[in-house]
Amino acid sequence: MALDGKLLGRARERLAQRREENEAREAALRREIFARLPEVRRTDAALNALLREVVDLTGGGPDRARQLRDLDRESLELIARRAEQLRAGGYPADALDGVYTCRRCRDTGYLADGRPCACLLKLYEAERSAALSQLGEAGSRGFEGFDLSYYEGEDRSVMELTLSNARKFAREFSASSPNLLLQGGTGLGKTLLCRCIAAAVAEMGASVVFETAQSAFSAFEDQKFSRDAEAYAAAGDRVRRILGCELLILDDLGTELTTSFTQSALYNIVDTRLTQRRKTVISTNLSDEELARRYIPQVVSRIAGEYDTLLFRGRDVRAQQREKRYR
Repeated sequence: MALDGKLLGRARERLAQRREENEAREAALRREIFARLPEVRRTDAALNALLREVVDLTGGGPDRARQLRDLDRESLELIARRAEQLRAGGYPADALDGVYTCRRCRDTGYLADGRPCACLLKLYEAERSAALSQLGEAGSRGFEGFDLSYYEGEDRSVMELTLSNARKFAREFSASSPNLLLQGGTGLGKTLLCRCIAAAVAEMGASVVFETAQSAFSAFEDQKFSRDAEAYAAAGDRVRRILGCELLILDDLGTELTTSFTQSALYNIVDTRLTQRRKTVISTNLSDEELARRYIPQVVSRIAGEYDTLLFRGRDVRAQQREKRYR
């Protein structure tokens, strides 16, 4: 299962916070037990000293094997004695074995064989649900609350058609749907309509990834250049989701710093998803001429030939809203 790097990172953060809280609870419990039961403190200290002796044991051969057997026997005796002392003092026998929410992975998130533990996957799904819920909230406000009164004359006619086509795309989404290019000036509702589409399609059960162009390209960059193993793995998960999801929303194309690397990443996204017949919605403030000047011909020709354009026309809605507030 490919996991979204951002959501996985948030799940790990929650797990780390949980681990921190449990460690604080464990320390408080140890202080309480040692204060009430000095004999437990002495037994525990003897056990820790014995474990250090095992670690420090060097050499090999029969002598070392015998020493290890003796130390192992002594440690089991101390563990049994400590458990009995704890029970006699009114505590569980394993009270000093650590405080964990998940004993399978001891709150690390991963099992001994390296697989993600169910507790981490549960936190990941909670983060994913929360992200989709936020997207759904924005989307539900969007389709129903897309206020066409901000558009006048011919602009309104264009926006009525754009809104209708966006609704139709979301309602009838399938493998045979077209790809979409949402194109027009700033502040005209492109991002809002992208969120509406994403929320509606996600509610149908399709896998949806919503990324700004800048964020998506950074995932490709991290996958290629990151020297941190965890960051590299997270970026790889994001790239796989970007390329493999059923619907990719690539918002604000053209706001990123254009380099040879971002050109290559964009070509990879567009070409791979077309080849695999996976659907993409791209929004941009750039005109056809600006797209042609900014991106390589291979990208521009694929977008021009394989994407249906939804035009956005009118006066900046956010500017109009500000004017209303200050009247």
